[in-house]
Amino acid sequence: MAEPLIYELSVPGREGSKAPKLDVPPSELPAELLRTELPLPEVSEIDVTRHFVRLSQLNYAIDKGMYPLGSCTMKYNPKVNELTARMPGFMGLHPLQDPGTAQGALFLMYHLQEYLKAISGFAEVTLQPAAGAQGELTGVLIMRAYQCDRGETQRDTILVPDSAHGTNPATTSMSGLRVVQIPSDARGNVDLDALRAQLNDRVVGLMITNPNTLGLFEEHIKEVVDLVHGCGGLVYGDGANLNALMGVMRPGDVGIDVMHFNLHKTFSTPHGGGGPGSGPVGVAAHLVDFLPSPVIVQIEVEDEDYFTYAFAAPAKSIGSMKAFWGQFGMLVRAYTYIRMLGDAGLREAAEHAVLNANYLLSQIKGVFPLPYERVCKHEFVVEGKLETAPDIHALDIAKRLIDYGVHPPTNYFPLIVHEALMIEPTETESKQSLDNYAEILRKIAEEAATAPELLHEAPHNAPVRRLDEVRAARKPVLRYQREP
Repeated sequence: MAEPLIYELSVPGREGSKAPKLDVPPSELPAELLRTELPLPEVSEIDVTRHFVRLSQLNYAIDKGMYPLGSCTMKYNPKVNELTARMPGFMGLHPLQDPGTAQGALFLMYHLQEYLKAISGFAEVTLQPAAGAQGELTGVLIMRAYQCDRGETQRDTILVPDSAHGTNPATTSMSGLRVVQIPSDARGNVDLDALRAQLNDRVVGLMITNPNTLGLFEEHIKEVVDLVHGCGGLVYGDGANLNALMGVMRPGDVGIDVMHFNLHKTFSTPHGGGGPGSGPVGVAAHLVDFLPSPVIVQIEVEDEDYFTYAFAAPAKSIGSMKAFWGQFGMLVRAYTYIRMLGDAGLREAAEHAVLNANYLLSQIKGVFPLPYERVCKHEFVVEGKLETAPDIHALDIAKRLIDYGVHPPTNYFPLIVHEALMIEPTETESKQSLDNYAEILRKIAEEAATAPELLHEAPHNAPVRRLDEVRAARKPVLRYQREP
């Protein structure tokens, strides 16, 4: 029997909370804000508590088990990050207070900028963008502003490899620019001949993800950068997969001009549920003047042995990308992660991410087709289409994984792989965890051949059975409706 929902427990007159005594004079609410027709439940505190605890237990989370979403990087968030973000001096700040009263916060932001510069090889960093996708938009707007400042106003095209992160084409369109897709070669790299054919004086730049969404390092990255620079274009590095490179290779050192950092993917800030996100952007020296305003600067105090910190506006800034100063709580968490690990720890995290992905791939690549026979980086893509089970699709495999109590990988992305299953175990999973996931995948492959109906009808033991996902997206039910 299903547990009753909170609306069904409502009894007139019950209260679940008590408002504190007013410490300011009361005032009347505007009549248009008062809605007496809302059927809000009247329930006790214990009913409210049980309702939300039940809902939380229906959710799968990284704190419950492995969450191997390729591209999205659902990595473990260390609890020390939460402790620092909740320190009163950080949590109680208001964005409108005088910078002189928030020097600790500005100190943290300035030094996070410096750490990100050191990790990436860029000349300057802005912390303002509120998500990785907004960081992309920031980077492309900077590239466009730089070209226009040089008088190259005819440049209206962004080149995007078909192995790039999925938001790159949307970012280009939002910037008012034209997308031209560049195909991959047989090894999963950018096809250099196809790239050369598109290079001209209309190109603002190239957006490249490295490692790409196949989980493969771009073997000709320096040549790609040099080719784009040769036609006057800039190179945007999508930093979505920096967690495979940190401490090993700096994008700025190979000539990348601008790049965003996904703090959740590389630096362990929370991800999911629509936010909050954070997507700082780093730029080479020739783009510093175009950064969003403000950035944090360090000012030496005359005749003293300490610094103060303040906001500054770059000379040719593209303007602000977000109200105030960015997602400050996420900045505290990323700063904590970097300080806790240090140089050696950051490199070790990247090495373990690569090791875990290659180990897991070695356990299943003889079962699931592998489109590119190469050493992967932090993630890999296999095909969810088995010769022994022609009627089984990637979605069937993903739904069956739910029955085994583990989270499915990313499905059907990247689009250049047929029936793609994109798997990223991250660096924090143990060998036992990886072995368990591999064993489950092998078991499902066996079921696909001997009992395909198990996969077609999966999941069998989840809170809800298989949904019509297309209909759910087109006709979502966004509020509770009592059964007649």
